[in-house]
Amino acid sequence: MAQPETPDGAPEAEPWEREALRKLAQSALDEQRRARRWGILFKSLGFGYLFVVLFVALGWIGQREAARSGKHTALVQINGVIDAEGAASAEVVASGLKEAFEDKNTEGVIVRINSPGGSPVQSDSINAEMRRLRGKHPAIPLYVVVDDICASGGYYVAVAADKIFVSKGSLVGSIGVLMDGFGFTGAMEKLGVERRLLTAGANKGFLDPFSPLNPQQRAHAERMLGEIHQQFIDAVRSGRGTRLKETQDTFSGLIWTGERSVELGLADAIGDAAYVAREVIKAENIVDFTPRENLAERFAKRFGAATAQALLSAGASETRARLR
Repeated sequence: MAQPETPDGAPEAEPWEREALRKLAQSALDEQRRARRWGILFKSLGFGYLFVVLFVALGWIGQREAARSGKHTALVQINGVIDAEGAASAEVVASGLKEAFEDKNTEGVIVRINSPGGSPVQSDSINAEMRRLRGKHPAIPLYVVVDDICASGGYYVAVAADKIFVSKGSLVGSIGVLMDGFGFTGAMEKLGVERRLLTAGANKGFLDPFSPLNPQQRAHAERMLGEIHQQFIDAVRSGRGTRLKETQDTFSGLIWTGERSVELGLADAIGDAAYVAREVIKAENIVDFTPRENLAERFAKRFGAATAQALLSAGASETRARLR
């Protein structure tokens, strides 16, 4: 018997073939649906993970709770060069100190310093804030613990504490001020380069590295450094008091080991943060109150710095005094 034909002349499929084709098509559709569902699931998980990472980076979640249960020692860290733009700026450090002192469970505050120095203005501001908070919270002691180095501006900050603890191999001191730069006049003469500097004001080109050093400007710069140095000396004498054993080298800019600094009265004792928390403050649990710069703040700061730099004249020069 002839097999029935479809309208286009092709043989019509048997019932079992049609069923097999239907099942095959249905299976393919089910597989596509499953693949689509798994794809949606993995994409959702991926987006969820990215959102969590973003929120943490922006500081919207995952923040340290200011008040911890139980008594603790509050820690604020100063790492690296002390300047207005970095993590060791007066604004950042003061924020951490304020939060640490105002926490109801704080038994004592440790400022842990690992800094070669930096801006005299920023260092003086941190020193002043430490003294202010000590006066406002007289029941909470404030100690400095030195890591590798606490020199110049770092030591300017340290002397505001009740006591300074060091390691034997720490580097401490460098009570002095410097202003450094370069002079290129000799090289310019050899190359046949002429410096054309136009100013409105006799001293507007103060310490220009491409011009000969002016004796009057040099004397003025040395007077300024002397004034800043005297401010530093006054802060050290005020902070250390009778503990300081002054010699002719004390304020000369020299640096000493931690062990020697204790002998000279620049520091009080040997000890790290754990020792001070456990044996001196009697609150072994240490809570870090150091402000952490989040992603949004870092981007805004970098963007602002880049914009300001772009606005500066390409030929502008800058000379700053540094406690380093």
